Amino acid sequence: MHVNIVYVHVKPERVDQFLDATMENAHESVKEPGNLRFDVLQMRDDHARFMLYEAYESTEDAVAHKGTPHYMRWRDAVADWMAEPRQGVLYNGHIPDEQEELDF
Repeated sequence: MHVNIVYVHVKPERVDQFLDATMENAHESVKEPGNLRFDVLQMRDDHARFMLYEAYESTEDAVAHKGTPHYMRWRDAVADWMAEPRQGVLYNGHIPDEQEELDF
């Protein structure tokens, strides 16, 4: 599993616009082949900070995401709304996988 966690710091006056654009991108992203998850998280103490959790079956699926019309629309729309450059951190996902159900 290919996981990308993106940390985003948005200009305070653009938070609502960023959230709207990001939710639209997330709703379209979960329809993509190979997408396992796309979470949009907003920090409770600082509403201008977000974390996007993206999980794909493979690196190729994650790369394909970057070529979709909804991603490119999002990327272009939010570019000037950042208080600082967004940071993506790549992970290999191990649990859960499609073969295993966890019982906590």
